[in-house]
Amino acid sequence: MAARYDSIGRTYTATRQTDPRIAARIWAALGDARTVVNVGAGTGSYEPPDRDVTAVEPSAVMIAQRPPHAAPAVQATAEDLPFENDSFDAAMAVLTVHHWSDWRAGCEELRRVARDRIVVFSWDPARRTTMWLGPEYFPEQSEQDVEDFPSLEEQADALHADHVEVVPIPADCSDGFFSAFWRRPGAYLDPAVRAGISTMAKRSEAELATGLARLRADIESGEWARRHADLLELEELDLGYRLLTASLDA
Repeated sequence: MAARYDSIGRTYTATRQTDPRIAARIWAALGDARTVVNVGAGTGSYEPPDRDVTAVEPSAVMIAQRPPHAAPAVQATAEDLPFENDSFDAAMAVLTVHHWSDWRAGCEELRRVARDRIVVFSWDPARRTTMWLGPEYFPEQSEQDVEDFPSLEEQADALHADHVEVVPIPADCSDGFFSAFWRRPGAYLDPAVRAGISTMAKRSEAELATGLARLRADIESGEWARRHADLLELEELDLGYRLLTASLDA
């Protein structure tokens, strides 16, 4: 993951900000944990400000973008965490499991270093067709992106999760991940937005050109709004994002 984000993550903070509603879900799931390790921490989004957090991030480019007040960061991978067993009350990971070279090993490491609980914000690939962007404009890339994405059941099993919570995405989500702009299609035409979405940033403009041209045409003609009139009435939408929690002291 480090090599990928060293090349595609250079402007990550421009569009990837903490959404307070998603943050509230994650922080509530951490319970009374006082010490937390954030694995695959990136630039520090969703790190609780009122707890003792240690960040783990493999990419030096991402670490360099962490704000001055962010938690201290250790450059390491999820699959080989440089901590003793039971070093933290809780381990957390946010939209990162699918980037790990060996996600099962990473999940085992989360369980090894956490004493009480694990909180993982992830995605269910079985819900991939609920977000219009991939199926309608980038069908081939969409299928490629989920080929190696672990199923929700596999993720829950690896973490020994005892609770899986639906996290609907607000229409005005401030964290610009892939599905964040489900009611704001024009955002995907912005190169800065695409640069903050790994599945789009890793592809060349030539690979995306046909789909983007069709999207632009559909927005300008009003076809997108006609086809998705139901979405324009919604304030939030279940797009497959899930919060998995494992209680280790049960």
